[in-house]
Amino acid sequence: MASTITSFLSAKTTKASLFESSFKGTQLTPSNVSIPSVRSNAKQNLSASMSAPSPPPYDLRNFKFDPIRESIVSREMTRRYMTDMNTFADTDVVIVGAGSAGLSCAYELSKDPSVQIAIIEQSVSPGGGAWLGGQLFSAMVVRKPAHLFLDELGVAYDELDNYVVVKHAALFTSTIMSKLLARQNVKLFNAVAVEDLIVKNGRVGGVVTNWALVSMNHDTQSCMDPNVMEAKVVVSSCGHDGPFGATGVKRLKSIGLIDRVSGMKALDMNSAEDAIVRLTREVVPGMIVTGMEVAEIDGASRMGPTFGAMMISGQKAAHLALKSLGLPNAVETVQKMQPEMILAAAESVETADA
Repeated sequence: MASTITSFLSAKTTKASLFESSFKGTQLTPSNVSIPSVRSNAKQNLSASMSAPSPPPYDLRNFKFDPIRESIVSREMTRRYMTDMNTFADTDVVIVGAGSAGLSCAYELSKDPSVQIAIIEQSVSPGGGAWLGGQLFSAMVVRKPAHLFLDELGVAYDELDNYVVVKHAALFTSTIMSKLLARQNVKLFNAVAVEDLIVKNGRVGGVVTNWALVSMNHDTQSCMDPNVMEAKVVVSSCGHDGPFGATGVKRLKSIGLIDRVSGMKALDMNSAEDAIVRLTREVVPGMIVTGMEVAEIDGASRMGPTFGAMMISGQKAAHLALKSLGLPNAVETVQKMQPEMILAAAESVETADA
């Protein structure tokens, strides 16, 4: 009977996993275009069509832009950015760090159009280390079953036994960014650094921000005070230690909200990726830690150039944020299903025995 219940639970849990969660979100842009399979087991036909490409809908031999005043360009950029700063000064979720974990978290979270999300990235170029696969190589390795996230995004890959390979990491990064940033409930503030946290009564309630170039040059000029952004939930995905890495958990330690930051251990891919996803959590009230920053706080192993844990850790962080906001989420759904699944398994076994 025990083995039958275990098998029953295993099958049910798989269906209730993060990949097939009860919370599907809302499709913001209706689409009736069928998407071809993104898997590639055989050699692809790379032969190019011999027909001439369609001409653009304008004359390339005599092209002229419509006239514009320089002040209009300046006003359009300034007005829209300041409007965004005003809108997101008090928001639902702030995600610190737009690497693979942060982008995956924002993508999953933004499926609910009622959730307002600000992404803060200190670099001009978001994406973190996900533009390359490792050591300036281009291919991205993703261990199964994280490839299901690539299926959802529509990112093509070569499939092998226990893993898949995306031909260039930038294909993943550019795809998730293009889908994410098109959503109306998301704003990316790049070239902006998080300098500190807002903490009230032991709960993180937002972030303190400054222009990244100002933050990097505080010692070379007179004082330049920061700005603030309040949030119901802060997700820290700053990555492993470095010039800007692990800044979230290091700040928590310096102000006494956590006891230690153990530091990332040496490389062990098989233990590292499982640990990153398992340990993704709300470390203090109001602040969730995801991605390689998890390894810094818990002393988990580094994983090297494999990216599945970043994607799934980001997904888990998103559902933890939804839980904190009191919204439907996969993490809570699985927890609530466990007693029901055990009872159903027992009844199923009793019926079979009878």
